[in-house]
Amino acid sequence: MLDANSSWRAHAAQNLALLSLSVMVLPFTTSLLFLSYAINFVHTAWPLKLRASIQSPHTPIFHPKKILVTGVGMTKGLALARLFFAAGHEVIGADFEPSLIPTACGHVSKAIKRFYKLTKPGPEGGAKYTKSILDIVVKEDIDLWVSCSGVASAVEDGEAKELIELVTNCKAVQFDVATTKRLHEKHLFMEYTRSIGLPTPESHTITSRAAALQLLIEGGVEGTPKGKKDIGSTKYIMKYVGTDDAVRGDMTLLPLETPAATKAHIGRLPISEDRPWILQQFIKGPEYCTHSLVVRGEVKAFVACPSAELLMHYSALPSESALSQSMLRFTQEYVAAGGESFTGHLSFDFLVDEAEAEAAARDPTKHVHLHPIECNPRAHTAVALFNDTPAMAEAYMTLLQPSTPVKKLKVDEKVMANGLAPQPIFPITPTKRYNWVGHDLFEFIILPVYALLFSNTTITSQVLDAFIEFAERLLFWHDGTFEVWDPLPAWWLYHVYWPTQFLLCLVYGRKWSRINAGTSFR
Repeated sequence: MLDANSSWRAHAAQNLALLSLSVMVLPFTTSLLFLSYAINFVHTAWPLKLRASIQSPHTPIFHPKKILVTGVGMTKGLALARLFFAAGHEVIGADFEPSLIPTACGHVSKAIKRFYKLTKPGPEGGAKYTKSILDIVVKEDIDLWVSCSGVASAVEDGEAKELIELVTNCKAVQFDVATTKRLHEKHLFMEYTRSIGLPTPESHTITSRAAALQLLIEGGVEGTPKGKKDIGSTKYIMKYVGTDDAVRGDMTLLPLETPAATKAHIGRLPISEDRPWILQQFIKGPEYCTHSLVVRGEVKAFVACPSAELLMHYSALPSESALSQSMLRFTQEYVAAGGESFTGHLSFDFLVDEAEAEAAARDPTKHVHLHPIECNPRAHTAVALFNDTPAMAEAYMTLLQPSTPVKKLKVDEKVMANGLAPQPIFPITPTKRYNWVGHDLFEFIILPVYALLFSNTTITSQVLDAFIEFAERLLFWHDGTFEVWDPLPAWWLYHVYWPTQFLLCLVYGRKWSRINAGTSFR
């Protein structure tokens, strides 16, 4: 895999190869595009039927809302835009795009009535970005802004929320600045989680190499007795508190075999007061992630699924499983601590000890001990698991209704894990499993064949297994961007958006290491 240290020639060859691949598959994807349009002539998909029935004169009075969804160039924004469209609302889309090229796949979606380009936050701050969102809200008289933007504009979205709700009547599904920072930055998230009485793995904020080495080699941290524990008895991972894709995938277990090796590894990390890191206890076991919609301190929708460092395959855990219920309970307790002003998208990453996970699989009533390792105060791509759940759109509409206090329910009412409010909405079952065909083509076809031809580490049977895996996902999984009733965004993603990105990388000499087909470069 190429990285920032790889030569420009290697990156250029990589970009040219991907551009060539886009051209090679163009006849097939274009045929699929026109086949989808033909199917739409003879069959009406459920989102279109639902929208037609809601807008029918025979339906009781329905007042559609104007909803602004930012981030519609990513799967999460597009998925929500389609749900709001199916529910009969008028959807306005917005995202970042180059000056002259409409690259965002949501730009061409049937669900989007109008699309606006956003101004990217710059080194001078997010004032222009915030103003660009406010201008859309005012011009379109937006009722509800659903923020699905990426990590790069997390804090700026908080600033936009505060300004928009101050000067307009629009409501925003977005946390304020203080909450966003507290949840987004890893060390603040850990500190706050402990302060509200929820469990966290052992973690230390590190602002110097000396502090890291003191814990890893001497067994203590600054301000605590040395030798507090057996040296090397606990393994750790160093994680930058902010966002830096150059070190995001570094999962090196520390300390290493020798003090010299540990010193050499720490010496390569840019640690300082201005760039703090987290030294976090390593938990051996499966990783899970969640996505939830929170409105006024109440979890309105929730899903949990297995996770990975680069998550490209989404499969929902059964909502009644011990793991899902334990993660829901954690989320509800976290949200309750935020109070009635706590509104936004909330996602957690958890690690679970292997033994705990195995026990949870056997006993659906088990209370699972969770290790929260990260929080994302924004929409997660896992929201795509709600694609076939119309009730999800109605959950957002509760923000536009008068506020009502959460109350204790009667014994015979359906309650959530902590007994304070109704169960949230879960994805309708059976829930589709989601992937991205473009990613799987590389993972299960191109890379195995390349490894077989040019390395000695792959054998023919491994390639055949990869081919079978690709065929299974192609037949039984669902692409995160493609819908038969709205096929153009998927075609646009692979033949306009990504080719444009690869061309820009060639022109400006940019380097990248990985692609997340549902979001962007890494």
